[in-house]
Amino acid sequence: MEYNILLVEDDKYIREIIEDYFSEQQDPTCIVDSAKDGDEGMEKIYEQEYDLILLDVMLPGEDGFTICREIRRKSICPIIFLTARGREEDILYGYQLGCDDYIVKPFSLAELLAKVNAILKRAKGMVGVDVLTCGSISLNPATFQVQADGVDVELPPKEFMILKYLMENQNRVVEREVLLTRMWGYDFEGNERVVDNHVKKLRKALGSAGGQIKTVITKGYKLEE
Repeated sequence: MEYNILLVEDDKYIREIIEDYFSEQQDPTCIVDSAKDGDEGMEKIYEQEYDLILLDVMLPGEDGFTICREIRRKSICPIIFLTARGREEDILYGYQLGCDDYIVKPFSLAELLAKVNAILKRAKGMVGVDVLTCGSISLNPATFQVQADGVDVELPPKEFMILKYLMENQNRVVEREVLLTRMWGYDFEGNERVVDNHVKKLRKALGSAGGQIKTVITKGYKLEE
């Protein structure tokens, strides 16, 4: 099987050793495209689709956190951060923005490849993943398939992520502020109304099953059976 990977990294040496190491692998075959800065990385992301993105944080032009946030506005493509920024707050922030893994430099190439392969397998539905269910709603995190009342539902990335988080925390109150931080990041300049607007769209997409998402006045939302 062949996968297309984008590596956004300003260090030429790191770019070359990752490209060379991955090109030597045959099962699966990973075709690595690279960008030397954030601006070039964003251009490539807009031009074509990738199976996975390896992303440095400290980049000329757009930084890695900004790029991750932009990707998550329109895509659920797997993202792995490769960075020297190993502070706990940076790692947690990376996950809150929606990355799939966070690897601190220096790192082992074998470990990187193993993590890439594991994430690709999950993303392509090649390993068993528990399907989340709540009432008449089901969600498969591996295949990104959602069903409501037995009917397939197409959701944009943000609505999918909100539903997934609500299903992981079903029968619990999830505050608007928590959803805002997890879906848009700490430095998002909008207000909590953006959460309400996306939940409204989510309910509409789910049809009658959307009624399972209950509004908790002054607090947030709760998904019930």
